[in-house]
Order: sequence, then structure tokens, then C-alpha cells
Amino acid sequence: MIGAAAAAVRHELVGLGGVVERNWYLVKRYVWWELAFFLWTCANTLTIVFIAKGVGASPTVQNELATKLLIGGVIWAYLGIIFEILTETVSWERWEGTIEYTFMAPLSRPIHLFGMGLFAVAYGVVRASLLFAVIAAFFSLHLPDANFAAALVLLAIASVSFIGLGMMTAVLPLISPEKGTQLGFIAQGLMLVVSGVYYPVSVLPAWMQWIAKVSPATYALRGIRAAILDGASASWRDVWPLLVIGAVSVPLGLFTFRTGERYAKQHGKLKRSG
Repeated sequence: MIGAAAAAVRHELVGLGGVVERNWYLVKRYVWWELAFFLWTCANTLTIVFIAKGVGASPTVQNELATKLLIGGVIWAYLGIIFEILTETVSWERWEGTIEYTFMAPLSRPIHLFGMGLFAVAYGVVRASLLFAVIAAFFSLHLPDANFAAALVLLAIASVSFIGLGMMTAVLPLISPEKGTQLGFIAQGLMLVVSGVYYPVSVLPAWMQWIAKVSPATYALRGIRAAILDGASASWRDVWPLLVIGAVSVPLGLFTFRTGERYAKQHGKLKRSG
């Protein structure tokens, strides 16, 4: 009994590693495209952070505002990577012509999706760190009190929720091969509006502030800004909502994807590209 259980766990871990490894090979195959998109992300972040230079405030205020905008841009880029990789779980398989092989492989769907999420988090952290370093150096930002350890802890906790939400958007290309991927990016944009990425949540209408309470990005941004600007530790008031949202979003994401997969197989949409 114990030996069978250990063999089953080992089988799933091998499958998990295989999913991560395959995504790594895809990144290496398209490394020049990855570099091009990273440069585009840097340019996009610069357009936001330059706002701090145009407010006509003192250097101290400009430094604080630029840091807040940079954190918003970096977290937004990080969330975008997770959504992109998970949302394109199906699209990549269609492009590579391997969707039937993958969905028939002796690998449980949760392990498949967690493997995609694990790679997305690892890759996203590397890109987000590089983005932060490049833009902070460009503006010569002064961060004497930054608590990067606390910021990384909050980002790690928030990543569980991001993966759960990404699983939900990953089902969209299954049920709508024509426009599903674009719908995933629309969902990402809606989260941008309510999460206080570039402005305080307090400026939103009351009904949008209520929506912000269920967005993990709201708490991640608040906690990470406090950690980097003020050197604060990871606060429980930011941690417990992220834990709750993660505990709900991951099972809901798995259920949503399974339901969409079943629908796609029943209606012959699994391999369709349009």
C-alpha cells in the first residue's frame, strides 16, 4: 500500500517536472521573442513611471511616487506573465500540434495545471526582478528602507491566488477557440482597474472598492509597497485575505477547467483553432 502510494506520488512529481521542463525548452526556443517582449514591458513601464517626473513635486515626493508606480507596473507585468502562460495552456498545445497527446497523457489535470503555474511563477519572478532592477536604475531610485524579503513572501503567497485565477482564464480558449485567449487578457485588464495598480483603491467608487476586496492584487500591492517604501514586514492584514482567496480560487479554477475540458471534448472543440 505504502509502496503503491509512493510510486503514484513519484509518477505525479515526474509529470510535474516534465511540464516545467517543456515550458523551459519553449522559452529557450523563442528566446529572442522573449527578449523583445521584455523590452516592450520595460518601455511600457517607463511610460508609467515617467508620470512621477511630470508632477512638479520635490525630489523626495517624486522618488516615492516613482517607486509606487514602478511597483504597480512590476506587479502588473508579473500578473500578466502568469495569466499569459496559463491562459495559453491550450493555445500553445494547438500551435505545437500536441493538444491531443497532452490531454491523453497519463498525467492528472491538476498536476498539469500546477506545472504550468509553477513555471509561470518562477519565470515571472525572474522577469519581474529584472524589470524592477532596470527601471529603478534608470530613475536612480533611492530605496534605503526596502524590505525585499517581505515583498517576496507576499508575492509568493499572492501567486497561489494568481494561479487559481489563471486556471479559470485557461479554460476560455477551450470553450471559445476563436476569441478565448483575448478574453483572458480582458479578465486581466478588469483586475487592473479595481486593484489599485497605479492609484489608491480609495479613489474608486464604493461599488468598485467592494470588488477590489476579492482581488488578490489589491493586498499584494498594498503589502509590497509598504515593504519596499517603509521596510515593513509582511502584515497579517494582507496575508490572511491572500490565503483565503488562494484557498477558494485554486479549487474553483480546477473545477472550472475540468468543466470546460469536458465541454470541449463533447462538442469537438479540443483541437479546433477557429
